[in-house]
Amino acid sequence: MAPPSLDDVEEQIRLVIHDLYKIQASAHGFQDPETSRALQDHIKTLTNHLRVLIQTATPLPTQIPPEIIAYVDEGRNPDIYTREFVELAQRGNQYLKGKSEAFKNFRDALAREIMGAMPDTKEEVERVVQETGGR
Repeated sequence: MAPPSLDDVEEQIRLVIHDLYKIQASAHGFQDPETSRALQDHIKTLTNHLRVLIQTATPLPTQIPPEIIAYVDEGRNPDIYTREFVELAQRGNQYLKGKSEAFKNFRDALAREIMGAMPDTKEEVERVVQETGGR
């Protein structure tokens, strides 16, 4: 048997939603023991579809960070977590870019000073600068 796919899970979710709609309609039109039996049948069907949904979805790879799960458990919006994470990553990237630029400037200044102080090392210094991404 082929492993379950996202399409299988989506179909199970559709069935669960349909069952919930049936239960809502049955509860709204509840009148006598006959409708009580129909409502019980719809609840049993929902229970079976939920069981199948869990069995279908469990083997699928899910990679949800625990921080997001905690965010949702606390009643917070996971979109806010995502936005904060992206902003944090941008700040970190800007910081690292600044450090990288500072090291490049330091490399170039050091190379100039070394070549000025020891002209006989000019070719070697230029090679090192070029190999490290300089001019």
